[in-house]
Amino acid sequence: MASDTLNIVIGGEAGQGLVTVGQLLAKSLVRSGYSILVTQDYQSRIRGGHNSFAIRTAIQNVLAPGEAIDLLVALDADSVEIHGDQMPPDGVAVADAAFGVHVQRCLQVPFKQLSPARYSNVAALGIVGSLLGLDEGLVACLTGEAFGRAGAQVAEENRRALSAGYNWAGAQEVPLPKLPHVSAVPERLMMDGSDGIALGAVSAGLKFYSFYPMTPSTPIALNLAAWSDQMGLVVEQAEDEIAAINMAIGASFAGAPSMVGTSGGGFALMVEGVSLAGMTETPIVIAVGQRPAPATGLPTRTEQADLEFVLHAGHGEFPRAILAPGTVEECFHLTRHAFDLAQRFQGPVFILTDQFLADSYRAVEPFDLGDLQAVDPARQEALPPPPYRRHAITESGVSPRLLPGRSEHLVVTDSDEHTEDGHITEDLSTRRQMVEKRLRKLEGLRQEVIPPDYQGDSRADILLVSWGSTKGSALEAASKLRKRGERVATLHFSQVWPLVPEQFTKHLEGARRVACVEGNASGQFARLIRRETGFDISEHVHRYDGLPITPEYILRHLSLQGLKEDEAWQMHKKR
Repeated sequence: MASDTLNIVIGGEAGQGLVTVGQLLAKSLVRSGYSILVTQDYQSRIRGGHNSFAIRTAIQNVLAPGEAIDLLVALDADSVEIHGDQMPPDGVAVADAAFGVHVQRCLQVPFKQLSPARYSNVAALGIVGSLLGLDEGLVACLTGEAFGRAGAQVAEENRRALSAGYNWAGAQEVPLPKLPHVSAVPERLMMDGSDGIALGAVSAGLKFYSFYPMTPSTPIALNLAAWSDQMGLVVEQAEDEIAAINMAIGASFAGAPSMVGTSGGGFALMVEGVSLAGMTETPIVIAVGQRPAPATGLPTRTEQADLEFVLHAGHGEFPRAILAPGTVEECFHLTRHAFDLAQRFQGPVFILTDQFLADSYRAVEPFDLGDLQAVDPARQEALPPPPYRRHAITESGVSPRLLPGRSEHLVVTDSDEHTEDGHITEDLSTRRQMVEKRLRKLEGLRQEVIPPDYQGDSRADILLVSWGSTKGSALEAASKLRKRGERVATLHFSQVWPLVPEQFTKHLEGARRVACVEGNASGQFARLIRRETGFDISEHVHRYDGLPITPEYILRHLSLQGLKEDEAWQMHKKR
């Protein structure tokens, strides 16, 4: 191993069961006390193509994906050719002897002798479990849970294949150090970003979720559908995204905390509904899982290129908030926060994630649910006196909200401009008052903004600005630079709108070099910071090939830009 972490990559074709094996291995590592971070790289097809399931693991918390592969498990011959150049000299490959692959430090496995072809992936799991030093009983238990419903014969065949893999690998001399033993195994869950969003929504009081399937947001719906009976949820797969958002607005208007999930292409169809929520002042949470675009783009890859789209989506002017979680824990807590903001300020609130975070499993400490409160749209301190005015003009811009049929009051709203009591109007003075009333809610949202997280040296030589899923990679890159003697800091935004310059401008102005790390080509967040603060971030680390940003990627690009920066700095000092 090149460091104190181990990077394991399982490669193969879609349909070979590599995700099943990867999930079992990842869960075995978590149950054994190790931290993990999973990166899934898959093509948009049912069978064939090249897919990979990467697990970076260590005793300490793993913050980001890695590039160098310490252990490659090749379920097909192409995986060795594709990933061979990512393996350091001390890396080890595991491949079927029948592939005829001849590379250094490759275990040639006689899979045909170990198990029937149908169970070869489980035999590979046994080999990897043995190489890492994982307890066979624990891995067997998890494998039994995964395949238990397939019948006794299938379960027995899987058990035999797993045991055969363990026995074969145990008899080999392999120059791969086993993972250090964890004596006190902490209680942790294996969750990805989609799990975190779904759990956060349920804990916040979600009652209605509508969607049209679109990668990478679909797992949110699948989680919620699986829990719907137990948790009293309605999960509706609509005929399209237009119907999905309008269903959610209707359910929310009636009093059910509601949410929709989609990706950029689906969100394009929802935009008119976003504007409807803004005009009718109806709470709604919208989860947008970003992927490369335009059009269908790369359906199963990752990107951060929809920030400006989400920020400006919907015709007209009305307030919104955009949250961008960077960890699974933030997916949970920020989703809860999104429901709270939507209910209190009566409008759309966005959760902006991406394929990398949505599909990235992590080892997560169980959430403390003791003091968590769910939103209650029906809660009122006191009923307003009649006549009830749904859109009453207030100093805060937030009007008293009653639910239809829950009181003696008539609740009226309209998608056209309306009077305080909700009826359509074309009175121009009323129009102006209503626009100003709705926009006043933005000041309340500003008061609730989550400050960006600053970590590291004050007045740093290098400040890495990040948002959303790039958090871990920026933190690890900063740690590596610090070990080289650099004065480094990170400034991470988990809320990207509204921005409150007073919270962070001093950090930007106090650093010698500022670089913005984001997964798009044009520097959308850096541009937003310049618009709101006037500060121009001169260095950029952009990635838009569909792969997640790694610490190594950041360091390479900083080095290239740093050569020019250092030359300019030396010239400045000579003056």
